[in-house]
Amino acid sequence: MKTVWEKLTSPFFVQAPMEDVTDTVFRQVLASVGKPDLYFTEFTNADGIIKGGERYIHQRLKYTDVERPLIAQIWGKNPDHYFKAAKILKDLSYDGIDINMGCPDKKIVKNGCCAGLINNPNLAQELYLAANEGAGNSLPVSIKTRIGYNKIVTEDWIGFLLTLKPAAITVHARTASEMSKVPAHFEEFGKAVNLRNKISKKTTIVANGDILDKNMGEKIVKNYGVDGIMIGRGMLHNPWVFSGRKTEDISIYDRLNLLKKHISLFDTTWENTKNFEIMKKFYKAYLAGFEGASEMRLRLMEFHTAKDTISEIDIMLK
Repeated sequence: MKTVWEKLTSPFFVQAPMEDVTDTVFRQVLASVGKPDLYFTEFTNADGIIKGGERYIHQRLKYTDVERPLIAQIWGKNPDHYFKAAKILKDLSYDGIDINMGCPDKKIVKNGCCAGLINNPNLAQELYLAANEGAGNSLPVSIKTRIGYNKIVTEDWIGFLLTLKPAAITVHARTASEMSKVPAHFEEFGKAVNLRNKISKKTTIVANGDILDKNMGEKIVKNYGVDGIMIGRGMLHNPWVFSGRKTEDISIYDRLNLLKKHISLFDTTWENTKNFEIMKKFYKAYLAGFEGASEMRLRLMEFHTAKDTISEIDIMLK
């Protein structure tokens, strides 16, 4: 049977895992206006899956049938926990597991996790093999990473990861130290593809970084030969991004109604188990790029419950 990665047809477009963004609520919102070809969870700590109990699993790994196919992204540095977490994710009927080897958050990296693994290939290999063993033959294991830590080492690092034969590698075309402060080095995508062709022909290569819409993504696929595109920040500029709709073509009415839906779904899904203030980071995704957008956002920032915020949106819609 083909894995979820093998079923994708190039060029495909997948949703990036983003902390405090890509929970089940936002994934359902995306599904309602333009489905990506593949969904990802937020960053999910393997230790938390093992030790956090049902509440942690409920908040991090909850999903609905509209969010398919769905990959769970995990991070950490304990191989045994990766093995056990993979078994749990298999039982939860996920479609795959992705290992975060790219997040540049300084606290996490200092602890040797995520992008910190670029400096520790032996542990990176242990973690991959542990997750792969835990998943058995049921779930494909993929990796999301960057092209280096302090300097670009695409040939050495991506080349090494390809020897592990992962189902897919998502390449963010910046180093960890560059964060998102410099333009992505798109030429490194081509290098990753050439390495794949030599080392692990069945591994899918996904491009990530500074690719804000499908039109731009199609050019990246054409120019560098990657199989697909992962869009992250583009979702926060335009939640309709996977439908191909441009921000300038989306009416204020549609924006307000989708924001209202998002808030309502957040409220009914989490029932006060998550802080409503989390929702406020999404306001700019819906209300930006038109006259009066800033004033609308400022008005909504004054409210601290779903009920009051929705009431204010209803006034705006009149």
